[in-house]
Amino acid sequence: MNIIDLFSGAGGLTFGFYYNLINGEFVRSENRFVFANEYNESATIAFSMNFPDIHMENCDIRSLSEERLRQLMDESMPNGEDVDIIIGGPPCQSFSTVGQRVYNDNAKLYKEYLRILKIVKPKMFLFENVKGILSMRETFYEKDENGEIRYKTKVNQNTGKESKRPIVERYGRKIMNIIEDEFANIDNGFGYTITKKVINAVDFGVPESRERVFIIGIRNDLHVEFNWEMPIMPEIAAISCGQQLTIRQAISDLPPVQEGEKATQYISPPQNAYQELMRNNCDTLTHHFCGIYGEKIRMVIRNIKQGQGKNDFNALVDNGTIPEEYRLTSGYGNTYGRLVADKPSTTITNNMCTPSGLRCIHYEQNRALTPREGARIQSFPDWFSFYGTRTEITKQIGNAVPPLLALALAKKIESCLI
Repeated sequence: MNIIDLFSGAGGLTFGFYYNLINGEFVRSENRFVFANEYNESATIAFSMNFPDIHMENCDIRSLSEERLRQLMDESMPNGEDVDIIIGGPPCQSFSTVGQRVYNDNAKLYKEYLRILKIVKPKMFLFENVKGILSMRETFYEKDENGEIRYKTKVNQNTGKESKRPIVERYGRKIMNIIEDEFANIDNGFGYTITKKVINAVDFGVPESRERVFIIGIRNDLHVEFNWEMPIMPEIAAISCGQQLTIRQAISDLPPVQEGEKATQYISPPQNAYQELMRNNCDTLTHHFCGIYGEKIRMVIRNIKQGQGKNDFNALVDNGTIPEEYRLTSGYGNTYGRLVADKPSTTITNNMCTPSGLRCIHYEQNRALTPREGARIQSFPDWFSFYGTRTEITKQIGNAVPPLLALALAKKIESCLI
């Protein structure tokens, strides 16, 4: 397949179209990437470290002109072939139901995806995002005489901290309805037959409960139907024995680390087939490190049991077991949460290394996950590289489509196009 990869990040979705899984190893597929596009510089460096033969356009997608797009296609496909598929998902933070949702420029980047579809006219597209996109609406904000958005100040009753929020004037259509309508009817009878599905990565051999929306579009003139029957690949079914993989099964072979420590060598062999696949004869361990916490965070971690979180800790404050000075006044009910060893991980986020993040404290050790543990849980092999500061690395991991899920999607799409 000829592929254009938009909003690529470090390459989680790319991975599934770049590799096949054969006899317990990831083997380069025959797919050809016309180019990839990503705005974040650290993510593009990581991408090129892992996929050195894919041309990377490190720029704001809004600056990718029609002239440049056609030049890239001519260079990659000199015989004038079609682009088979465009893959990718715009930044999802604006659509997330966790925290404050803002209809900003990033929330409108689906329009750039549509613009490129109009120019390239691929046979198919694969669009990915968080479930929150299903309920997000166009939002129109109040503006002052200079056209600037008006804000109101909200005070947190527990902490006294102030935060500014834009004042909403009115809401418009649902973003998903706009995407379905505009992608289906682009212009002059050209468009795509649209179908969508919420998929949980845990059903495809990923040791993580992670739900995402996937939208498939097939060019109308192809008269091809897409169905979402995606049985787990036999290779992955053999690894998971038909069961959901747990976080213990995913990371228990990684060496323990304490605050301020970094481990670069394995100290035990893989303990199951999933760990063997992830290690794949890798002999050096990267991105396996832990930061240093303050005393309040240490107190929280020491007293949180598996499956517990902020509310359970504050209950200990309420009954006098822990002094009032340690009460947690910010975050949600599942922040400061400890993972459960014998269940799949909850969704890995950008804050996986921060104990105050959404359930990311190690099930056994008194610390948050390391970046490598987060990558393992996302199903990135240990040889997959990330680049930048800890914050940049965890963003690359937390924003990605899990590679094993991407493999399943790619295999399904290939069967549809061939």
